[in-house]
Amino acid sequence: MGELKDLIEYIAKELVDNPELVSVKEIPGEKTVIYELKVGEGDLGKVIGREGKTAKAIRAIIQAAAMKKGKRAHLEILE
Repeated sequence: MGELKDLIEYIAKELVDNPELVSVKEIPGEKTVIYELKVGEGDLGKVIGREGKTAKAIRAIIQAAAMKKGKRAHLEILE
């Protein structure tokens, strides 16, 4: 599921002003993989978007990609 981690990192880096501060941590589980996304100060709003639309879109993409592999994925965006 490392491809999903790379995908999340790529998307986040394209959205923020400080791509060097983007980090993604993968926490594997039996059926669900949790991804923790951290961005630099001031970039959180760019990843979440208005009314959370950007975050919802990112979550939809990773959930669809994870389903192809028979897993579930959850994205947590940390401050």
